Amino acid sequence: MTAHLTQKENFLRVARGEMPEYVPVSTFGRPGAAPLMTMADPCILGSFRGPEGGKDPWGVTFVTNAETNFAALPKPNDFILTDVTKWRDVIKAPDYSGFDWEAAAKKDREKFVQDPENTAFVISGYADLFQQFIGFMGFTEGLCAIYEEKEEVEELLDYMLEHSLYITKNVIHYYKPDGYYLLDDSASKLHPFISPELFEELFVPRYKKCLDIARDAGLPIFYHNCGRCEDLMPSMVEIGVGVWDPAQVENDLVAVKKKFGRKLAINGGFELNVPITWPVIDEEEVRQAVRDTFVKLAPNGGYIFSGMLKTLDRADPKVMEVNGWIADEALKLSKTVYK
Repeated sequence: MTAHLTQKENFLRVARGEMPEYVPVSTFGRPGAAPLMTMADPCILGSFRGPEGGKDPWGVTFVTNAETNFAALPKPNDFILTDVTKWRDVIKAPDYSGFDWEAAAKKDREKFVQDPENTAFVISGYADLFQQFIGFMGFTEGLCAIYEEKEEVEELLDYMLEHSLYITKNVIHYYKPDGYYLLDDSASKLHPFISPELFEELFVPRYKKCLDIARDAGLPIFYHNCGRCEDLMPSMVEIGVGVWDPAQVENDLVAVKKKFGRKLAINGGFELNVPITWPVIDEEEVRQAVRDTFVKLAPNGGYIFSGMLKTLDRADPKVMEVNGWIADEALKLSKTVYK
């Protein structure tokens, strides 16, 4: 098939719930290839998610290490809020008075988008209310507080939401992105951290206030939630989420696709476990696994292929070779599915 749309145009078709010319394939992990999209944190938030860690705008300390491939995580046992009923004495909203939004937008666009013809500029509105709350208190105390002091938690979430709304309004106005990104992991590998009912009560209405701003601007909405979170997706689709990233294989993705069709694009759907025979691995079996994924998830649109070998040792030559097989097979299939 001869493709007429650019990678970016085709990708945004999927994000808007339209039928693409071909299956978008994430170029994550392929050196020199333009990514389908950025997931850009605006520079007003600082660099705490970078490899050096640091403090986020609320004062939570983030640390990194080699074992997590230098992903930044809240510093263990160094939580700034120990009693949720005392949050008014501890939690103070960031002060951004005098911040130059126009200069920041120009700087961030240059930083995150090297190929604007092929990469969609998708910006975060910092609406990660669940992660931020857990960052304040840690999982044990935070989850207990949600169940034991729900009214206090709701008031704190409303206070945090004002910050998210401020960031969202300004990034959409000044950055003029191609899409809006909500990153808020609220599930483990097996289950959500809270019940779907409580999620819908505490978080969904507050997310909606941010997403409404993006929807009013005509932007497709991307939602990052790892693990088995399919139980949370219906309410998120209802408030405007159009792309689930990464949709991991712990979820019944075939059922999700059947339920939502192109209304919710599945970005992911492929993970390859390291075999017990490693580093011996059969190339044809790897390629067949990619083909099987396309058969299950690609028909009728609403799918973005993304995935690789499940390991953090991505610089290992054998890992790079296997990920190369995966990307190569996916790119071959990409142009053939919708002939």
